[in-house]
Amino acid sequence: MVDCNSSDRKEFEDKYRDFIPFVPNGKKKAKLIIDDKEYEFPIIEGVMGPSVIDIRSLYNETGYFTFDPGYFSTASCVSKITYIDGEAGQLLYRGYKIEELAEKSSYVEVCYLLIYGNLPSKEELAKFEETL
Repeated sequence: MVDCNSSDRKEFEDKYRDFIPFVPNGKKKAKLIIDDKEYEFPIIEGVMGPSVIDIRSLYNETGYFTFDPGYFSTASCVSKITYIDGEAGQLLYRGYKIEELAEKSSYVEVCYLLIYGNLPSKEELAKFEETL
């Protein structure tokens, strides 16, 4: 576990920079007021689902953490591949329902989808299988 003082956080972020996703700052801002002091955090628009408030700098700016048992209101990552909405029972890969992929696509087709972003044509699938 990383000690949360600012020098340890910077060292952690420098060491693991390649694993921390870049998320562009949104144009919208969320305001948080603590003891009459105002803080602003960017709002990031998702492709699907609700927008999120980027609070990665919350502790450094305020000295506070959030409390969200069970991650019920917390996005844990940025993904261009997967969309999950547990309450609605949705799991999508690149916009396709997991149930449809399981019923109608082969393992190799799904691998192609995850890598290239779309299901392969017959020609693309043949070439991909040959490559494997």
